[in-house]
Amino acid sequence: MQLNRLELHGYRNYKQLELETRAGVNILIGPNAQGKTNLLEAIHVLALTKSHRTSKDKELIGWNEPSARIKAELERRQGNVTLELQLSAQGKRAKVNGLEQRKLSGFVGTINVVLFAPEDLDIVKGAPGVRRRFMDMEIGQVHPGYLYDSQQYQRIMQQRNNYLKATDASRASQPMLDVWNEQLVQSGVKMMQKRKNFISKLQVWAEQIHRGITNGGEQLTVEYRPSFSGDYEASPQDESSLFQQFMLKLTQGREQEFRRGTTLAGPHRDDLAFHINGKDVQAFGSQGQQRTAALSLKLAELELMREEIGEYPLLLLDDVLSELDQLRQTQLIETFQNRVQTFITTTGIESVNMSRLKDAAIYHVKDGEVRM
Repeated sequence: MQLNRLELHGYRNYKQLELETRAGVNILIGPNAQGKTNLLEAIHVLALTKSHRTSKDKELIGWNEPSARIKAELERRQGNVTLELQLSAQGKRAKVNGLEQRKLSGFVGTINVVLFAPEDLDIVKGAPGVRRRFMDMEIGQVHPGYLYDSQQYQRIMQQRNNYLKATDASRASQPMLDVWNEQLVQSGVKMMQKRKNFISKLQVWAEQIHRGITNGGEQLTVEYRPSFSGDYEASPQDESSLFQQFMLKLTQGREQEFRRGTTLAGPHRDDLAFHINGKDVQAFGSQGQQRTAALSLKLAELELMREEIGEYPLLLLDDVLSELDQLRQTQLIETFQNRVQTFITTTGIESVNMSRLKDAAIYHVKDGEVRM
């Protein structure tokens, strides 16, 4: 997969940009707050129709601009594709090769990306929400139906939570709650199945890559932990068993949910666990081990996505190389070198091990303008 051309109109601080990109490595250099991350964000928005930095689309539209437009010319294994996404107060409009898509799910997945930013080093040691977002972003690209299930789940959960907050348990309508429970579980089970399947595949690659980084000294395991993991014995394919377990959990927690006014079980409380040589890395691992585990996870994403879609995605490295020591930076560069089209942002070239990079194109970013 290769991005050949990117156009931005009214996107954040880019009034108008037309950028020809190179195969291989593209390095964007410039001081902070000039637009480097905005450019990578635009590519990410084109992939998932939403930003990794904000949930408010209006923040993506430039000051005094009526709308923002992102357009890209992409070279894929099955042929060339032109993508266009417009953001406005009226919503999103997406086109593939000039044809407007009735549903965004038909647009998501046309371009695939793996984003690695400094905050991703917190995947291992950060809050569970960071890890849930990680799963959602990656699964949504290769299984667009997952995004629909996730949106449905969030909508139903919000309605259910509003009812839990506004109603006393003794006066609650059980038939009404039963309807919400069934709808919530239907969407939630689909999400859980896809999450477990995804993490199982990712674990295979992460273990192999981590072993290589540590010269065989460490074995990394990644485990999917649903919010009711003690009851989770069903296989990813055993939908009926998982459905019953989830419903039972909601029934058992009924009184506590009314007291707290919120849903206490489901994908919105899932997590991941990481172990190195059997030791809990989140609790007992060194910072070096935690960062190596995070790096292994990101590199595993590249391989898993290639396995799923038949080609490597784009790799977006947002000011992350300066956060890695020479060993981990070298390992990362050697992984994508000559295989993955990569976009790197940095405030200075000195933070990048240029001796390891070959034929990198260098762009300078200032005030929403990009020049070579």
